[in-house]
Amino acid sequence: MTRERADAAKNRAKILAAAAEIVAERGIEGLAMAEVAAASGVGVGTLYRRFGDRAGLAHALIDASEREFQAAFLSGPPPVGPGAPPADRVRAFLHALVDRTTAQLDLLLMAETAGPFARFGGAYDAHHRHLTLLIAQARPDVDAAFAADALLSPLAANLVSHRGLDPAAIKAGLDALLAGLLPA
Repeated sequence: MTRERADAAKNRAKILAAAAEIVAERGIEGLAMAEVAAASGVGVGTLYRRFGDRAGLAHALIDASEREFQAAFLSGPPPVGPGAPPADRVRAFLHALVDRTTAQLDLLLMAETAGPFARFGGAYDAHHRHLTLLIAQARPDVDAAFAADALLSPLAANLVSHRGLDPAAIKAGLDALLAGLLPA
């Protein structure tokens, strides 16, 4: 893994701070590459080379909370982290993912709909592997990979946005699915 140059790291931090401020003030609709470049003091070309487009910038803004989330389910305290029974961990993981998804819905909507497979890879793969492992431990008789996809599907940003459900309703729906899948 190559280390980021100090000046590049500083520029990245300035860019992400400026982008986060713009999103906080004006929403995702206000996120324009030229404005982010001007606010962060870098050239527009630098911004496009670094992030590709608005969706790439949205992914970068999402990255910090995703890193925290992954640390929580990989090594944090139970029930999201290790130490709780697999079924409890699945439920806690999904509830935490609902909170994370609804908190960053506009950014996720942009990032996940940038192309036909934009939702998949990276974070989705990590979430899927984690759920597959836990489901396989709790229910070795089911297709754990399929079950993981089924449980992650309701958390697609475009579906959450389309349905307009609040986090409590999404969690209740997932709990109902889990009641039929995992032992109590």
